[in-house]
Amino acid sequence: MVVPIGDVPAPPDHRASRREVRSWYLYDWACSAFSTTVVAVFLGPYLTTVAENAAGAGPNVHPLGIPVRAGSFFPYVLSLSVALQVLVLPVVGAIADRGRRKKLLLGVFAYVGSFATMGLYFVRGERYLLGGGLFVVANLAFGAALVVYNAFLPALAHPDERDRVSSRGWALGYLGGGLLLAANLGLYSLRDRLGVPEGTAVRVSLLSAGLWWALFTLVPLRHLTDRGPEQPTSEGRAGLAGGFRQLRTTLSEGRRYPQTLLFLGAYLLFNDGIQSVIALSATFGDKELGLGTTTLIVAILVVQIVAFGGALLLGRLAAVYGAKRVILVSLVVWALVVGVAYVLPAERPVEFFALATGIGLVLGGTQALSRSLFSQLIPAGREAEYFGLYEVSERGTSWLGPALFGVALQVTGSYRIAILSLIVFFVAGFVLLARVDVRRAIVEAGNEVPVRI
Repeated sequence: MVVPIGDVPAPPDHRASRREVRSWYLYDWACSAFSTTVVAVFLGPYLTTVAENAAGAGPNVHPLGIPVRAGSFFPYVLSLSVALQVLVLPVVGAIADRGRRKKLLLGVFAYVGSFATMGLYFVRGERYLLGGGLFVVANLAFGAALVVYNAFLPALAHPDERDRVSSRGWALGYLGGGLLLAANLGLYSLRDRLGVPEGTAVRVSLLSAGLWWALFTLVPLRHLTDRGPEQPTSEGRAGLAGGFRQLRTTLSEGRRYPQTLLFLGAYLLFNDGIQSVIALSATFGDKELGLGTTTLIVAILVVQIVAFGGALLLGRLAAVYGAKRVILVSLVVWALVVGVAYVLPAERPVEFFALATGIGLVLGGTQALSRSLFSQLIPAGREAEYFGLYEVSERGTSWLGPALFGVALQVTGSYRIAILSLIVFFVAGFVLLARVDVRRAIVEAGNEVPVRI
């Protein structure tokens, strides 16, 4: 089922039909269920509870004999999953650019991730290690699939259209993730009336995210078209070795694009903050603010609904003021959000909902405009390679935020200090992004300069 969001013209040289562009949107719709239902809402508090069950009367669990505070287990697992992406994602991008196999790779990674997500249904009792292992696989596959998915963008839209196309993809993703989350909220809220135990309701919600991801991925796999020259390899091992060689070439040539690298450095920092807030806000609301799961789900649902409009709004603003200026303003809002969270009173859902509204206004737009802006700064024919590096900043280096959160919690025992520590990423990211010369970066990459940058 393709959900239209308006007509997106594709220039003749890109040869992308409206159906193909809309099918590309649908992967955002498909995979966002993992981000919302699994990462943002259910798995953090649930896996923390499972770890606390395993810890018994003590504060720690002992994975591989290492003492870990039960409350820090999920942040550490999240950090592990994205640290592994640092090693894997750039290689995935290099391999994807060596032949016309992007659609195949997208399908492989999407279905590995969706099936690992479905496996979370079997996490119960004291099986915190099973939950942690499945999440590592799912999140690693999630990031790898996004490398390939994002690499389609330059072939689907003219430089002057990319902010709009990228924003519509993000908007549709938030809408899809929000719809499934609303359904899961209904199940969770009615669990007693339906005779469903709380843990079972959570596990069914996790299962639904994997099913949603798998089902709607069928649409882009049917309609997307591989483009670019074929570079065949004699065997899979050669393809992997070629991927590593191409990655070395990409990294060694990076000095030719200093402004692109500066943008990646800025994005690494401020996106660490964004991903950490997304992943850890439910745990913060549960453990520090004393808000129930239903309240947290409603707050995330508010974020999804507002983010749908916010992504479209920031896309329109970028057409007037330029993507860089709009992103800089959004980072100021992110820093204010973290500061307000530090002083937010406990057991006050109305204030928490207001904070969620502020997050929603800038969440989708910040990410969508960063993606479209980066697509302008990379050389043609090397999209997946550079989006592999981009995903290292998008997902693969997001271990910094959760790790800082976990360490702050481990040392101080305070969730408020832990959440406040994330403000450093928004401040540092703002400073670096302000120094990026976008026009120079586009010219260095050999691309057409759009009318508004």
